[in-house]
Amino acid sequence: MQRHLISAADLTRDDAVQILDTAEEMARVADRPIKKLPTLRGRTVVNLFFEDSTRTRISFEAAEKRLSADVINFSAKGSSVSKGESLKDTAQTLEAMGVDAVVIRHGASGAPYRLATSGWIDAVVINAGDGTHQHPTQALLDAFTMRRRLVGRDAGIGQDLGGKRVTLVGDILHSRVARSNVDLLHTLGAEVTLVAPPTLLPVGVESWPCEISYDLDATLPKSDAVMLLRVQRERMNAAFFPTEREYTRRYGLDGDRMARMPEHAIVMHPGPMVRGMEITAEVADSDRCTAVEQVANGVSIRMAVLYLLLGGMDPAVTHTRTEEK
Repeated sequence: MQRHLISAADLTRDDAVQILDTAEEMARVADRPIKKLPTLRGRTVVNLFFEDSTRTRISFEAAEKRLSADVINFSAKGSSVSKGESLKDTAQTLEAMGVDAVVIRHGASGAPYRLATSGWIDAVVINAGDGTHQHPTQALLDAFTMRRRLVGRDAGIGQDLGGKRVTLVGDILHSRVARSNVDLLHTLGAEVTLVAPPTLLPVGVESWPCEISYDLDATLPKSDAVMLLRVQRERMNAAFFPTEREYTRRYGLDGDRMARMPEHAIVMHPGPMVRGMEITAEVADSDRCTAVEQVANGVSIRMAVLYLLLGGMDPAVTHTRTEEK
């Protein structure tokens, strides 16, 4: 693996499979009475969040603490950033404190790359979401969830997602999750189809390694996994579709549409879900929906990424401690 994790496109197939396999090891820690490993004891990790977050921030914090790292949570609100401090000055402040890793979420696409390559700070940089660009750990946890559900936990070790058909539905234009998933799923051998209104597809999407469709009903019967994406109104400054009702009618997943999917197929959502718009409560609460699993798997994936970038490249073999008599 490279020193930083900035983009899902930077991962080779072997890198991605190694992270997924390491996450399986980390997932076993969650079954212990004491959910701790000493791997990152003495290391300091800063969660540098310039954008609001619930799942990603808490997931990273849980992962860091389970690996025994010292954790510093930084929020732009209430910090010197609100007074006009630049990313450079913030980074140099953290460098002076001797941090070992920075997990950064930023509204500007490219901010994590800038931090990693600027020389402002000598620390591992992990992208927790930058603008509409990338969210690599989300793509990894999604792939981890797919592999567990569609291949199997034990059978999946060392395996990719070759031949699996994944459909991403919704606001592709503003979604860093979509971009990251297309990159990673292609690397892992999956066949990806994007389904969205033409107005919610980015310029140049034809060059992406995936298929494009405007007909959700035609795509569902041949999908192994269907991921719904939230319409990101906070990033919109114009009308991209007539009404919410019209969007739901054409691109929302309800019980009738879910019934057209193969029996083994799963429904995914990166969260937060807007029930009643892109997904109905019936679907969100069904056994086929993996939204809650994805949150749990996110901790294991982020533990794996932190372990491999900070702890070492050897397998994360966990040993049972023997009590001295």
